[in-house]
Amino acid sequence: MDLSTLLGIIVGFGSLIFAFVLEGGSVASLIGLSAAIIVLGGTIGATMTSFSMKDILKLPKLIGKAFKEEGNKYLDIIKYFVYLSQKARSEGLLSLEQELQSDEIKNYDPILKDCIELVIDGADIELIKTTMENRIYIEDKALKKEASMFEAAGGYSPTMGIIGTVMGLVHVLGNLSEPDKLGPSIAVAFIATLYGVSMANLVWLPIGEKLKNKAQIKRTEKEIILEGSLSLQAGENPKIVEKKLLTFVVERESESNSKEQSVKGEIADDKA
Repeated sequence: MDLSTLLGIIVGFGSLIFAFVLEGGSVASLIGLSAAIIVLGGTIGATMTSFSMKDILKLPKLIGKAFKEEGNKYLDIIKYFVYLSQKARSEGLLSLEQELQSDEIKNYDPILKDCIELVIDGADIELIKTTMENRIYIEDKALKKEASMFEAAGGYSPTMGIIGTVMGLVHVLGNLSEPDKLGPSIAVAFIATLYGVSMANLVWLPIGEKLKNKAQIKRTEKEIILEGSLSLQAGENPKIVEKKLLTFVVERESESNSKEQSVKGEIADDKA
């Protein structure tokens, strides 16, 4: 499980509730069933109107994806391409055919197998590049569309909260004959706004951003695979392949440096 997603939501809502209680508020006063129905129901309804049913049915799976730990495989892919490059130079491109059925190739995006097949078949470099760039673009666009559903929900949610508050105030203004109940009734009316804004900024928008980040990682992995495949087809030196592909690594400097040294050490051991 991706703890940053779970802990982020817990810390976000926890901080709001803790600060409210710290000021003398009661947690029970933040509970409003009607407000929750208006905000959640309205947000889901608006999102359903904006996207196809096929897209909407993916939402449970996408929420699970946001909570699933998926680290990048940049350096593993680079190490694998250095190995493939060494094998191709010593045994020829046709020797890579046995890699298509290997267990390791199954650990990476399916685009890797398709690229290697094109390389083995002797496809033109420009053809491989154009075909796979189009595929990467289409798949990346689909992943970003999935993230956009949560961004849309994040835009609708605060508005639904305001609608809920207005509805509550309409009810309050219809009962001005009981002034002693105005204060509590107005407070209840504003709970809808609280729900709408908090859900947007602590759930919907962060999940959308998380999915966009995951989509970017996937895109970078595919770009590394494509560049590595083009290098294989061009018969480049394994050291050149390694240096070229390492430029795609965009992790934090300290973490990136330590992992690169580790991979280089493993590559050196393999060569030895």
